[in-house]
Amino acid sequence: MLKFWNSRLLLFVVCFVCGSLSQAQKRQGNIVEYFGKEKVNEVKEGMVTHVFKEAVYLPTKRNALNSISFPTDKVFKNFLMTHKTVSEGEIGLVDHSGTTQRWTKIKVDSSSTFNSRVLRGSYVYLSYKSNKEDIVLFEASGHTQAIINGFPHEGDYYDFGYSLIPVQLKKGINVFVLKSGRFPRVRARLIKPKSPVLLTQRDMTLPDLLIGENINYKGAIRVINASPTWFKNYTIKAQHSGQVSVSEIPAIPPMSVRKVAFEIPTVGADATPQKSTMQLQLVGAKDWPLDKQQIAINIKSKNDKHKRTFVSKIDNSIQYFSVAPSSTHDLEDGALFLSVHGASVEAVNQANAYKQKDWGHVVAPTNRRPFGFAWEDWGRLDALEVLKEGKRIYQPNPQKIYLTGHSMGGHGTWYLGATYPDKFAAIAPCAGYPDLLGYRDSFVKRALSASEEELKRWGITPKMLEEMQKKPLLTDMDHMILRAGNPSRTLKLKRNYLQQGIYVLHGEKDNVVPTFIAREMREVLGKFHSDFTYYEYPGGTHWYGDHSMDWPPIFDLFKQRSIPVDSTIQKMEFYTASPGVSATSHFATIIQQQNPLEISSIDFNKEDGVKIDTENISVLELDLDAMRTNSKDLQIDTDTLEISSTGKIYLHNTNGSWSTGNKPSSKEKGPHRNGGFKDAFRNEMVFVYATKGTTQENEWYFNKARLDAETFYYRANGSVELVADVDFSPKAYPNRNIIIYGNSDNNSAWNKLLKHFPVQVKNNHVSLDGKEVKGNQWGLYFIAPRQDSNTASVGVISATGTNGMKAIYSNHYLLNGTSYPDLLLFSDGIMDYGTDAVKCAGFFGNDWSFERGEFTWN
Repeated sequence: MLKFWNSRLLLFVVCFVCGSLSQAQKRQGNIVEYFGKEKVNEVKEGMVTHVFKEAVYLPTKRNALNSISFPTDKVFKNFLMTHKTVSEGEIGLVDHSGTTQRWTKIKVDSSSTFNSRVLRGSYVYLSYKSNKEDIVLFEASGHTQAIINGFPHEGDYYDFGYSLIPVQLKKGINVFVLKSGRFPRVRARLIKPKSPVLLTQRDMTLPDLLIGENINYKGAIRVINASPTWFKNYTIKAQHSGQVSVSEIPAIPPMSVRKVAFEIPTVGADATPQKSTMQLQLVGAKDWPLDKQQIAINIKSKNDKHKRTFVSKIDNSIQYFSVAPSSTHDLEDGALFLSVHGASVEAVNQANAYKQKDWGHVVAPTNRRPFGFAWEDWGRLDALEVLKEGKRIYQPNPQKIYLTGHSMGGHGTWYLGATYPDKFAAIAPCAGYPDLLGYRDSFVKRALSASEEELKRWGITPKMLEEMQKKPLLTDMDHMILRAGNPSRTLKLKRNYLQQGIYVLHGEKDNVVPTFIAREMREVLGKFHSDFTYYEYPGGTHWYGDHSMDWPPIFDLFKQRSIPVDSTIQKMEFYTASPGVSATSHFATIIQQQNPLEISSIDFNKEDGVKIDTENISVLELDLDAMRTNSKDLQIDTDTLEISSTGKIYLHNTNGSWSTGNKPSSKEKGPHRNGGFKDAFRNEMVFVYATKGTTQENEWYFNKARLDAETFYYRANGSVELVADVDFSPKAYPNRNIIIYGNSDNNSAWNKLLKHFPVQVKNNHVSLDGKEVKGNQWGLYFIAPRQDSNTASVGVISATGTNGMKAIYSNHYLLNGTSYPDLLLFSDGIMDYGTDAVKCAGFFGNDWSFERGEFTWN
């Protein structure tokens, strides 16, 4: 059965919640104009050689029971790994409702855009006949994905205008199949690159240069390798204000694009605020310049609002955050306000929305993109990295840290506040929803009983309402997969809010995040929380000016709240769904769970001796130095244990009986690495692809690794290193997460990292702790500990054959809102039947064994 909420309808909910549709529509005007200038054939990257003006499209209907994690898509499957061609009138699909859909002709409008309501969610088929083999750049926008001569590539669904894909054209017909996104328009053209390797200024990441700060500045620019060979041993030379910085850049695979870091010279103390120009050179052997670019950059006072950059520990990419520094220059022991933005909002605009405060600094992270990850998954990690950077730079009072945000950032405030309750003295969600899936359920319930006027105001059509009424039927397999998403179920962690003061701000007439969402949350808090303020701004819509975020009563509440010193805490509740996401509150750390990714909790009280009630905890750490108790006894659940008054102790739960013991081995699960599968994509991850298989296997595993790197670039402003298995040495990448593409027969890195793991994959065969599954149709994702490291993990994207390789291309593990446990085994039927094609899913035990884990089989 097809079990989960339809991915496109869920995407609509995200857009509706965040107000992103209108914002992206404003931005796309420049792109339409750019494509429409047919007389101008030259672009900075080369010459436009072809603009696609005719196509055929295939309508696709929403299926309310489709899975966001495992979407069914027969059209995608038909074009994958083939050179299939289609023509007008040809039957393309019989959809889930039994309706026959045919390929239909469509032409571009005056702006060279395929633009029609019927395109939303449809496939668009383009073809180009080349007289010879050639290399071009494929530029398109408005699409969620592209399949080019059978190879999938990431799309440009936010209309950023960033998409430039090097393509090896074959002589004859070349096929480009684009999946249209939420906007009913698609544009596409081919560009002959001006050179095999070049720079593009599209999507640069740059800091502001700050007068008087003698620091190492870093920026990032994309390098296009439009050649069939690796690009190695090159540098970027940055020249500014008479100074030069030279940066080595990493190797870039054939026919790919990577955003690379470079150093920027500092500015002198006598510089003046201005817009400046920096020259970048891409330099080869003997200092030969391959490309030059003039880059605009700002010089600012550190006391004015500005951007800063840093190196992310997720993937070594350059990320930026924006600051509204305190109006009190050289403020000491001040406050820090982490402000998380809404969808389509740049972090720089988030900081600009605030007046500078005399008692603290506003720091605004990016969520890795204006849309990003809704402050979950890698958006969550970005927020934590920026919080750490803000603390390092501004040295705030550790008890005066606060969290706020608007719209999607309001959700981020609810989510981050519940996930990390001890990091913030108070939170202030503005126009936010607490939980995406919880919002969906609440929204659907309200929509089904709403008036026609309300539905019209919310933008809900009769067809959408019909989709909402379809209820999913969940199996044991679905529940196992959904369990991996528990860290994102904010309301399951709601009692963590007891550690914070809360100010809820919402517009009285908000029609983007409807006001009833805030009222429901007020009711939830009212049942257990005594320290929150709720305010509806009279007549306020979703955005009613700067007071939508920069509302003085919020900061008045903040000023009256402080994070308590650990030793003063008499009572505390703490909940988590995963020690790998959130393990610690003050002096207590949940090291291991009994049931992976179910909710774990402690209820601590030392008003009359130390008492702790727990749920779903296998190992608990207490820092007695921080807790400062004179008690010699500790009551935990029904057991009483003798404790010392200093140091850290580890409490172990064995079949319901507690005892003190040693700290678990770092080789076991814990906060440092815990799963599920998506957790492998961090910690300076490296993608290692197979080269020891057949020509087809090698080609497709390389393309899958490149596709994931493209996806992480687009979704997360990322920069991932790709390495061939024959060039991989564990010693060269110590303590870094490794993602393996391939199996033990075709990826020579397998035995270096996974030889003794209980999951083994080779051609036509999978072994799960001795249980064998045979055939070439199986795909597999799993996470494992890296045995030569106490902290790093190995993520595996593997298949048993050609059909299994098709299966691994269809899922969305780099998208927030998706759920993947430690291991998933599925057949190539995944694109036809969704989760019914999952053979096995579950979690390894705390010792990473299959035997002590929890798994569901179909």
